[in-house]
Amino acid sequence: MDEVIQVTQWLSSITPRKKAKLFFFTTHADAPSPMVGSNDVDTHEETQLPLATTVALHNFKNIDEFLKKKVNTFSCYNVIENEITKTDYEYLRFYSACKYLDVVPPFLDLEKISAIQNKFEMTDEERDYRLLLDSADLVLEKVCDSLEPAGVSQMWTALRKDRNLIRGVKTIDIIGFFVDPNPTGIKECLFFFIVRFLQKADKINRVNTNRLERLIAQCDESSSCEEGKTIDFIIDSLRFYPTELYPFGFCLIMCVIEGRDGAMQEIEKTMEISRHLGMITHTEKNPTKETIELVKKELMKPKYQFYSSFTCWFMSHGDSNSMVLADGETIEREWFLTSFPDISTFQLKPQVFFMVSCRGANKFSLKGDEFEGQSATCDYYDIGSALIRNRMLDITDSVRDISYVQPMMDTLVAYSTILDHLSGRANTHGSIYVDRACVLMSENISRGRSLTEILEHLSQDLHEILQETMDEDRIVYKQACHYDSFFRKTLKLPYTRHPKEDVHSAPQ
Repeated sequence: MDEVIQVTQWLSSITPRKKAKLFFFTTHADAPSPMVGSNDVDTHEETQLPLATTVALHNFKNIDEFLKKKVNTFSCYNVIENEITKTDYEYLRFYSACKYLDVVPPFLDLEKISAIQNKFEMTDEERDYRLLLDSADLVLEKVCDSLEPAGVSQMWTALRKDRNLIRGVKTIDIIGFFVDPNPTGIKECLFFFIVRFLQKADKINRVNTNRLERLIAQCDESSSCEEGKTIDFIIDSLRFYPTELYPFGFCLIMCVIEGRDGAMQEIEKTMEISRHLGMITHTEKNPTKETIELVKKELMKPKYQFYSSFTCWFMSHGDSNSMVLADGETIEREWFLTSFPDISTFQLKPQVFFMVSCRGANKFSLKGDEFEGQSATCDYYDIGSALIRNRMLDITDSVRDISYVQPMMDTLVAYSTILDHLSGRANTHGSIYVDRACVLMSENISRGRSLTEILEHLSQDLHEILQETMDEDRIVYKQACHYDSFFRKTLKLPYTRHPKEDVHSAPQ
């Protein structure tokens, strides 16, 4: 069959709502960079004009033309080995969006998808199409689905009143002031136009959504929300880190085994809970400084741009400032913690560090006969972290900026013990902290709990456990964990464990 006919038939089989969503996912705002073939040209017309004309004319002709152009580009595209191009990225995004919406063109060359995934050095686990979807766009899609056409229309009216923001923007004038968003697919086009416009204007991104939240807050709840939804519910959905679908994120486990009884148990527990949460996991046993540098270099590869979060477990002996590596060398804990957030692939995404090591030799000792022989452990040391979120006043946009971000933002560091104190171990099961953390995370999946809620529960649980030193004094003591947080949103555990799909060399 002629390719033109195939494309026409494919487009005619897609509903207007799905066309709007396919366009939205395909014109994703944050492509990996630098990339071959990416010359940073203004894509204003490509990403906003088709949406604007569709809303104004109630006609999907320009979106159809955009999708036809994409399909034709991919059809003629020759995959070049080694070099990752802008088209490679767009091809993967287009395929994943089609797969998610169940509108994969029957003529799409899946062998090219596999060849592009090879260039990204993707493992079998990473070839799951859900990894390629942008979780922030999926959250925005759900927000759109929660709004009635009248609600999106009210958002548009509120946006049009911001003269400083819309001045000189031609696509705003194309749509006009009054909009009828009721025809099928028009509500979606208008909402996605608002989102992409605010992103291009540097007013919102995957973390900073205050400007969008303020537009939604101006809607009339009685007419703007789908049945069962409220304005508060919709706004709250924007206040969580976007970690939709599988995988929940990338998990790095680094564990020094030498001289640490139960270390293999620590690895098994952390691997089990990370996989249970739907993370793709990599383990480094007995890391050295060279290992850490190699891992950091690996995490800078373009494929890690597709992950929505990063978690690291680091388990070793240590003191107040340093951690002991497998070769006996030490590294400064502060150096380790500040070097990873600088990795560009995980910027604007939640990064969680579980630092499991002693931070000194002090202990909160319990004296008295009633404590003798009452201990859940027979061993030594480990770590934990805390949360700060500063709500800004609703001040003018002229004094707001989301372009420059401190490297430690969106990072949480959990320590198994407080400064200068021991971190307890069981001589067969390893770190008590690791054991309880994995148990509590496993128990709380599907309950909608945030990570910080679980860490607070962990602090209570761990501090109830009596531990005992292994020296001749047999001192009974308690351990206190804590966490330091630079989160700007809430990180929730997934409601369900998203299973890994059976995907190998070529996508199905």
